[in-house]
Amino acid sequence: MKQLLTGSAIALALTASGAFAEDISACLVTKTDTNPFFVKMKEGASAQAEALGIKLNTYAGKLDGDVETQIAAVESCIAGGAKGILITPSDSRALAPVVTQAREAGVLVIALDTPFEPTDTADATFATDNFLAGELIGQWAAAKMGDTSQAKIALLDLNPSEVSVDYLRNNGFLQGFGVDIKDPKDIGDEDDARIVGNDVTNGNEEGGRTAMENLLQKDSGVNVVYTINEPAAAGAYEALKSMGLESQALIVSVDGGCPGVQNVKDGVIGATSMQFPLLMASKGIEAIKAYADTGEKPMNSEGLDFFNTGVELVTDQPVEGIPSITSEEALGKCWG
Repeated sequence: MKQLLTGSAIALALTASGAFAEDISACLVTKTDTNPFFVKMKEGASAQAEALGIKLNTYAGKLDGDVETQIAAVESCIAGGAKGILITPSDSRALAPVVTQAREAGVLVIALDTPFEPTDTADATFATDNFLAGELIGQWAAAKMGDTSQAKIALLDLNPSEVSVDYLRNNGFLQGFGVDIKDPKDIGDEDDARIVGNDVTNGNEEGGRTAMENLLQKDSGVNVVYTINEPAAAGAYEALKSMGLESQALIVSVDGGCPGVQNVKDGVIGATSMQFPLLMASKGIEAIKAYADTGEKPMNSEGLDFFNTGVELVTDQPVEGIPSITSEEALGKCWG
C-alpha cells in the first residue's frame, strides 16, 4: 500500500480540487453511538470532514455486537456512492463479505480500533496496538502486586464473538502479568490456576457489574480484575463495593477516556492504557480525502499490519521500568 499523505500534501490536494470537495462523501460506522469512546471518534471524524469539505454520514449499531445494523449501514454507504468508509467492526469476521463488496465497488475501507480478520479484509486499519495496551496494564498489575503467586484473576471481556480487539487486550494482559497464553487468538484456553474465570460485559457498566458478580460467586477472593474497557471497569468496581471488597482488588483497563481517567484519579481503576480514537478517526478522514484526490492508500506503520495511533499507560501509582503518565496529565489529552 502507498504511504499516507502528509498534512501539507493533503492541504495542497484540497486547494487544487476544492471545487469538487462537496462531491466527496464518506461514512463512519461505529459499534454504538452511546459508548463515550465512539462519541469521541465521531467528534474527530466530523471535525476533520468539515475541515476538508467532505460530507460525512454516520451510523452505529444498537449495541456492541449488532452486526446486522452495521452490514445495512455499509450497504447504504455503497449505494450512496461513498468514497470511503471508516468502520469499527462489531464482528471482525462476519462483516468481511460486505466490506469486500464495498472495496470491489471502489470504496476505500478503513477499520478503526478493531482490526478485521484477516487484517487485509480492509484497505487499512488505524488502531491502538491492542496487545501492547493489554500487556502494559498486565505488567503494571504484576509489578504492583509483587508476589503474583497468590493472584486470583477475573477477566472481564467483551462478548462471545471474541473479536480481535477482545482477544488482543485479554491475552496482552495475561502475557504482561506472566501467564502462559495458549492460542493468542482465543480467550479462556489457559490452564493457569490463578485465573478465576472469564465473563463478558458487552463493554458497558451494567455488563461489567454482572460479570464481576458472577466471578465473585466463583471466588470471592478475586484480587486482580482485568476489564476490556473503562465502563466495564466502573461496573466491576460497583460490584466489588456492594460486597465491601473494593479495596481487595487491583482493577486495570483499556481506553483512556476522560471518565475512565477520572476513575484512575479517584482510585477506582489502578491503571489504564490510553487510546486516541479522535486521532484514529481524523486520520481516517484525511486518508479518504487523499484517496479521493490521488487514488493513494494509507501505509502501515513499520513492522506492523496496521497504522499505529499510539498508547500510553495512565496511573498515579507508577512502577519502575514501565513508562506512564499521571491521571492529571492524562486528563489534559484524554482521547485526543
